[in-house]
Amino acid sequence: MKNWLIRICFFALIVIAWEVVVWLKIWPTYIFPSLSSVLLSIWNGFFDGSYPLAILVSLRRLAIGYGISLVLGITLGLFVGRIQIVQQTVGSVILGLQALPSVCWLPLALLWFGLSEKAIIFVVIMGAVLSISLSTADGIHNTPPLFLHAAKTMGAAGFRLYSRVILPAALPSIISGMKLGWSFAWRSLMAGELLYVGLGLGHLLTMGRELNDMAQVISVMLIIVLIGLLVDFIVFAPVERRIRERWGLQPVR
Repeated sequence: MKNWLIRICFFALIVIAWEVVVWLKIWPTYIFPSLSSVLLSIWNGFFDGSYPLAILVSLRRLAIGYGISLVLGITLGLFVGRIQIVQQTVGSVILGLQALPSVCWLPLALLWFGLSEKAIIFVVIMGAVLSISLSTADGIHNTPPLFLHAAKTMGAAGFRLYSRVILPAALPSIISGMKLGWSFAWRSLMAGELLYVGLGLGHLLTMGRELNDMAQVISVMLIIVLIGLLVDFIVFAPVERRIRERWGLQPVR
């Protein structure tokens, strides 16, 4: 209850500061709109159906790209984390590519796939798969040697060693990588949709910019932030908390 009260007070202060800035007229309203105009833009967007449709389209693209990223990232991380020659070769490439911002994949995607859904999904995959791979590889590489020696002494090998020892030990790192990959996938999706002429939250941002409608721009940004918070609160936070408690990583209060 105390944590929720702190959060409510914090966001209330943000709202008050927002309205004070608008009241002082530090910037014109077409540059920094009032909170009421932003809320009205959200209401109109949901009332005419443009916002729900854009959210569904963006989430569908995100689900496809992120799902592929999970399969590729975890599989690649398993090889990088356990096979030394793969770590020294492919692992170095992944580490180097991770330094590239997601927007850098856009020109390549457009040249390969054209201005299409495939280009956006490709950008989403490349934005998420690298971080998932690195986190999975780190978790597997950092599996305590004592666990491996004990398991091998008791006859565990091959698939059984992976499923019973290595993957459970690396699970906290894998979950962290999945969470990080989700945030990168979300950013990559917005970058791709800003260039793609079609439905989606990124397209609504572009339309707001072209129409000089700052209220729409900020309202879409708030919706993007809210979706990210909801996914973390509903999906990743409970799983991460359960894993940390099960593995004894939760701090004692």
